[in-house]
Amino acid sequence: MQRLTDQGTGREPGLREYGLLPFAAGERPGLLDDRAQGSLDNLVRLAASLCGVPYSALNIITDSQQVQIAAAGIDAGICSREDSMCAVVFNSGGTTVVPDASKDPRFAANPFVTGAIAHVRFYASVPLETSSGLVLGSLCVFSDEAKLPTPGQVQLLEVLARQVVELLELQHRTLQLNDALAELRRSNDMLSEFAGRVSHDLRAPLTTILGYVELAQDDPGIPPSHPSLEYLDLIGAGGRRMLATLEDVLDYSRADGTLRPERVSLRAVAAEAAQDLGTELGHAGGISCADARLFADRAQLRTLLQNLLANALNYRSAERDLRVAVTTEEGARGVTVSVADNGKGIAAADRERALKPLVRLNRPGDGPGTGLGLATSRRIAQAHGGDLAISDTPGGGTTVSVLFPDPAPGR
Repeated sequence: MQRLTDQGTGREPGLREYGLLPFAAGERPGLLDDRAQGSLDNLVRLAASLCGVPYSALNIITDSQQVQIAAAGIDAGICSREDSMCAVVFNSGGTTVVPDASKDPRFAANPFVTGAIAHVRFYASVPLETSSGLVLGSLCVFSDEAKLPTPGQVQLLEVLARQVVELLELQHRTLQLNDALAELRRSNDMLSEFAGRVSHDLRAPLTTILGYVELAQDDPGIPPSHPSLEYLDLIGAGGRRMLATLEDVLDYSRADGTLRPERVSLRAVAAEAAQDLGTELGHAGGISCADARLFADRAQLRTLLQNLLANALNYRSAERDLRVAVTTEEGARGVTVSVADNGKGIAAADRERALKPLVRLNRPGDGPGTGLGLATSRRIAQAHGGDLAISDTPGGGTTVSVLFPDPAPGR
C-alpha cells in the first residue's frame, strides 16, 4: 500500500474522519466510546510495563499540535507540534528507538529532553498507520534514564501499536456507519414525504373522477344495453384499484413516522380493522381475537391488523372455510401478536421476498393487492422497536407474528 505523502499539513480532515478532531475546549481528548477509551488506556499502560519504563503515551499529530489521547505515568496533555518528539519521526515509516535522546542530534535540543519541559533520555515510538496509509501519530514509551530495549520488547511495542490502530479503525468505521445511517434516514424521510404528498394530491382528483363515473352510470338517459356502461364499469374498477394503491402508498409512507404509543385494547382495534374490511370478529366472520393491552400507536396498529386480515381474506383457501385467529403471547420484551389463517400459506423460499415493497407472488386465484401490506406491517413493527416474522400455520396457512416491545410490562 502506498503511504500518504501529505503528512506535514492538511492532516486535520483525515483526523476528523477518525473522530480525533475537534475536541471541545477543556475536554480531555480521547475516543468517543468510553469502553473503547478504557481499552486504549490499558494498551498504553501495557506498553510502558512491557518495555520496563515509567512512561508511555499515544500521540496524535495535527497540523499544529501534539494531542495525547491516552498516557501512562503522566497526565495526557497537548503541546505544540514543533515541541513534539514524535512529530519528528512519526512519518519515518518505521519504529524509532533512541537509547539516549540527549546524544541524538534529532532530539538533543528538544524541550522534552533539555529540561524545559522534561528530561527524556530513552525514547521509542511506533507510527500509527491506518489501512489507507494515513499516519495518525505514534505510540511512544520513554524514560528519564538511558536504556536499550531488547528486540522482543520492541516487537511487543509494535504489536500493541497495531492493536491501537485497530481500535482507531473501529471508531472510524463506526463514524462512517453513523454518517451512512443518518443519510439513509434523511433519504427515507424525503422519500416518505414525497410518496405521502403525491398520494394525497392524487386522491382528490381521482375521487372526483370516480364520482362522475358513478353519476354517469346512474344517468337514466343511457340505455342499459349501451356499450358506454361497460366502459364506465372498467373506468370505475380501474379507478378504485388506483385509489386503493394510493391509500396503501400513503400508509407505507407513514409507517415509520412519529409514534404516539398508548395502552390500547387489541380486540377493540382488531374489531375496527375488521369492520373496515366489511367483516366482523366472531364466528360469522371467521375471525377470532384474544384481547391484550398493547403499548402501541393506535392508528398504526389498526393499519397493521387491517393489512394482515386483508391478506387472510385475499389469500384464503378454496378448500375450506376461512378461519383467522389473532392471539397474543407475553414475553420478557413485550407482547407478540400472531395472526394465523388457514389459507394458501407462503412458501419458506418466498417469505423474505413477500416482505419487500410492491412484491406480489401472483399465484393462481389470488385476490387483488398492491404488494405493500406486509411491507407496511413490517415497517410499523420496526417503528415500534419490534419486528415481523412469517411462519406456517399448523394444518396449513400463514402465521404472521409481530412483537410489540413494552417499556413497562404488566401495566
